[in-house]
Amino acid sequence: MKNREKFSSRLGFILISAGCAIGLGNVWRFPYITGKYGGAAFILMYLLFLVILGLPIMVMEFSVGRASKKSAAKSFDILEPKGTKWNRIKYLAIAGNYILMMFYTTVGGWMLNYCLKMATGKFQGLSTKEVGNVFVGMLQDPVQNIVWMIIITVIGFFVCSKGLQNGVEKISKYMMSSLLFIMIILVIRSVTLPNAMEGLKFYLIPDFGKMLDNGLWNAIYAAMSQAFFTLSLGIGALAIFGSYIDRDRSLLGESINVCILDTFVALVAGLIIFPACFSFGVDANSGPGLVFVTLPNVFNEMSGGRLWGTLFFLFMSFAAFTTIIAVFENIVSFAMDCGWTRKKAVKVNAFALLILGVPCALGFNVLSFIQPLGKGTTIQDLEDFIISGNLLPLGSLLYLLFCTTRYGWGWNHFIEEANTGKGLKYPKWIHKYVSCVLPLVIIFIFIQGYAEKFPQPWSYILATIIILIILSIPFQAWKTTHKKNDTISK
Repeated sequence: MKNREKFSSRLGFILISAGCAIGLGNVWRFPYITGKYGGAAFILMYLLFLVILGLPIMVMEFSVGRASKKSAAKSFDILEPKGTKWNRIKYLAIAGNYILMMFYTTVGGWMLNYCLKMATGKFQGLSTKEVGNVFVGMLQDPVQNIVWMIIITVIGFFVCSKGLQNGVEKISKYMMSSLLFIMIILVIRSVTLPNAMEGLKFYLIPDFGKMLDNGLWNAIYAAMSQAFFTLSLGIGALAIFGSYIDRDRSLLGESINVCILDTFVALVAGLIIFPACFSFGVDANSGPGLVFVTLPNVFNEMSGGRLWGTLFFLFMSFAAFTTIIAVFENIVSFAMDCGWTRKKAVKVNAFALLILGVPCALGFNVLSFIQPLGKGTTIQDLEDFIISGNLLPLGSLLYLLFCTTRYGWGWNHFIEEANTGKGLKYPKWIHKYVSCVLPLVIIFIFIQGYAEKFPQPWSYILATIIILIILSIPFQAWKTTHKKNDTISK
């Protein structure tokens, strides 16, 4: 049997895992909701939930991956108690990685497209309206969307074809290092702009009044959601990297390092965006339009704006690429764990994702008549909801139950794996919290996500039915275990 590939260094594991977690949502969503809910007041709340929600599940994903030495396609088959059906989780994980890339490659293509537009001076001399029209025109042009989706997909799989160390690890190190370097340059430029201090105050000084104005409960839910979803937990996207590392370091410390890097990028993105927006008197609360419409106008007004704009979209491209390459590696590993060679896995999956990415790329133009979640929505909105609103929370719930209940892998096996090696140890006293409280929190986040998308009471009914279907997996494991115990006692 061929030995499993491994990272060449601990740094490679940390940077690639962080690269998977760091995504475009760190750049446009985190600064937006931070400003909306009171700046530093929201950040403090977000950091709290990151520690008590995201971190425990991240350790569990890494542990399952390292203990099994497999991707999510096989890890549950190896670790589950005999006769149980925990291995069904793999279908959620595999689907999650594919669906995520079905729309993420299109959005990543936008970043590369804008990087080229900015570098070639496409926005110079344009009015505010004309800059907005460039974005609208890009969305409405099927050729642009398809071509750039193809480019980013081909590059991503080309990197994966070179192997773990020579391709994924090496390129991810370069991109993460470049991303952090470019961010520092952009921060220095942004905070030295005229009136930048007002943007820093807006972003960094706690404003509990603004938090209350927008609803304390809304702020709490937004912080919980951001902390939970920012790490891309629940679909095995991080577990695969656990399978590539040795057991010389405990996994809590490594998970903390990944969280710190992910949070650093999110926080620094705000230091780039808010001072620049306040310096030129533009609205920083415009979601995705902030990146593609507002900021190009800011760069137009800025001295040397063409250079700074190019650097910004290069940074955005790297943020997208690190996630894409990490998830592509996970997808390739699914096939390799089933006996395929890396070469075959890359070729087949590259072709598959080029086809699967087409609906999203055409969803803003040729297929814009398809509005699956209501008027004004797109195919991308549906794919994003399937991931963010369903597979991430449900997958995380199942990972959690698998690692904490005696009907799954079990707490003792999990804690032994997590605490093997040097470094911070996963506290045993937290067992009651992660096995009783945290599952209820995840279920709440899942149901609340449905409540925001669909009319009540149907949203609650639909969410409850889905939860019950998902919980049939641990329930079946419970029945199997009790049946065995009854047989032994007789």
